[in-house]
Amino acid sequence: MYTTLLIVGLVVILAVALVLAFRLRQRAGAGGQSLKRRFGPEYDRAVARHNGDAKAARRELNERLRRYGSLREKPLTPGEPERYAERWAAVQEHFVQSPHAALNEADVLLDQLATERGYPPNVPFEERIAALSVHHAHQVHGYLRVREALRGDSTEEMRAAFLEARGLFEALATPHHDSATHEPGRSGGIGRRHHRHEPTHAVGRGSESGRAGGARWTPGHSMRGGEAR
Repeated sequence: MYTTLLIVGLVVILAVALVLAFRLRQRAGAGGQSLKRRFGPEYDRAVARHNGDAKAARRELNERLRRYGSLREKPLTPGEPERYAERWAAVQEHFVQSPHAALNEADVLLDQLATERGYPPNVPFEERIAALSVHHAHQVHGYLRVREALRGDSTEEMRAAFLEARGLFEALATPHHDSATHEPGRSGGIGRRHHRHEPTHAVGRGSESGRAGGARWTPGHSMRGGEAR
């Protein structure tokens, strides 16, 4: 009788342990899916940075949420969105003559705009990216591409980085922007609402001055206001 009770007790303990393990695994999986939905492509980049270790990637992203999840973006003052749009349009025009210098100007502009919206100033670039990724995970890669392109000399890479960085610029410069729910294509974008600020020779039109400056564009990709059509 004692042996039977012992066996039954062990079976019950084993069953409870299996149920608990299953629930913990489900919870971990649900947490991963939640992070995947929130961070989108940034989740995949975090996994890649950790050589495929999803657990390590989730720890990193959860740490970002702990540090910056409560950050509330400061609103821009009246008139600031228009002024930033004009500055971006000026950088866009400059890109045709001098891609590297213009991309550097775009980098500075994004840094200033992020600081004005309340992101921590005077921190390493990686920390700035971590903060932005919590609220703009679908656009922050453009900022990374700008830094990467500035280290090289490929005009095409600079062009692609500039165009992608515009997504983050619009997300930060658009008034009443809901950063927690923003995804590509859901915002009208400040550049689309201020056509009067768009340059005569937009990025990639292939003007004579642009070709003289070494800017080469893919045939068949005309541009309007910095966007491929």
